[in-house]
Amino acid sequence: MTLNALALGALLTCAAAAHAGEVEVLHWWTAGGEAKAAAALKATLQAKDHTWKDFAVAGGGGDSAMTVLKSRVVSGNAPAAAQIKGPSLQEWAREGVLANMDDVAKAEKWDESLPKVVSDIMKYKGNYIAAPVNVHRVNWLWANPEAFKKAGAKVPTNWDEFFVAAEALKKAGITPVAHGGQNWQDFTTFEAVALGVGGVEFYKKALVQLDPATLNSPTMENVLSTFKKVKAYTDKNAPGRDWNLATAMVIKGEAGMQIMGDWAKGEFIAAGKVPGKDFVCAPAPGTAKSFTFNVDSFALFKLKKDANVKAQKDLATAIMSPEFQELFNLNKGSIPVRLGMKMDKFDDCAKTSSADFVATAKSGALVPSIAHGMAVPSAAEGAIKDAVSQFWNTDKMSAKDAMAKIVAAAKTK
Repeated sequence: MTLNALALGALLTCAAAAHAGEVEVLHWWTAGGEAKAAAALKATLQAKDHTWKDFAVAGGGGDSAMTVLKSRVVSGNAPAAAQIKGPSLQEWAREGVLANMDDVAKAEKWDESLPKVVSDIMKYKGNYIAAPVNVHRVNWLWANPEAFKKAGAKVPTNWDEFFVAAEALKKAGITPVAHGGQNWQDFTTFEAVALGVGGVEFYKKALVQLDPATLNSPTMENVLSTFKKVKAYTDKNAPGRDWNLATAMVIKGEAGMQIMGDWAKGEFIAAGKVPGKDFVCAPAPGTAKSFTFNVDSFALFKLKKDANVKAQKDLATAIMSPEFQELFNLNKGSIPVRLGMKMDKFDDCAKTSSADFVATAKSGALVPSIAHGMAVPSAAEGAIKDAVSQFWNTDKMSAKDAMAKIVAAAKTK
């Protein structure tokens, strides 16, 4: 009887192995909480008897990873999935190398589980070609309440209040704004100002549709002037500083505030700080009723072997499952991209972010972050980013000159 049971078990194992496939995943989740999240996804796939092949590239998703991916795809040896986001998904889809995931999406009700503005990015010609993992809110202001208390200032809700608070912090001997002078950090501040000063419709026309008239408007001139005014409240050591070192200045009370996406929260938490007590997370000035999103996603490539296609579909299902969405985002500091998720295990900043994500998805104020590759094709994004940083770093450049450079940059193909 025991021998029969063993034989049956062996047969079942062989049968499972025969149907199991390999899933190779290109990602750059190699640090801390991200690595834990990747391990959880791997365990989910291994539980279905699939083999997980890690194609991990350290360094936040640099160009080298994309170069390797291109050569793999061209040689007909694409991985099952690769971490790609925003309009870059459409660029890959146009090459005809991405798989249609509509059967998984239909079975798992992705259309009902995602805001339309997000699901549209995950589709090409109406078909799903990618699975979203999370949402980072970009338009956050992080503040140190002790620094504000010392300065007798209040956390700002609009840009006029921002400069009043910045002046008070400066007088108290505290660096008002922690900033890292790298072009993507300049651009993160710029888009927060554009949304806070110009509003949602202006943001959509200027930084999503790249409408020349809007990019060259009096509102844009006001945005640029306000943006440049922020620089006066950063310190002389800002150029080249990494974002996490800027966050550390706020944690230590050396600086009062920082404009940065919610990955900054991970630094506060890692330093043992408690949201609402040791640090404040507030929408960037003037953006309380809007939300700039940065969604990480996996593009799913066309594969040849049936077993690997099955493994790939199981991967897509796992990525969008409520269990993984919760686990991954608790580790990453972001929030689930799925609507209707329970948020009781998340901190107060994440709960606020999730409530605002849901509300702005309904109101039309959920907008893609241009600074983080979600809004426009990569060539135009890079050119505008360079123009914005040039303005930030050039004392004698006027807002009108900067506008002309941005209009020209927006035409980059």
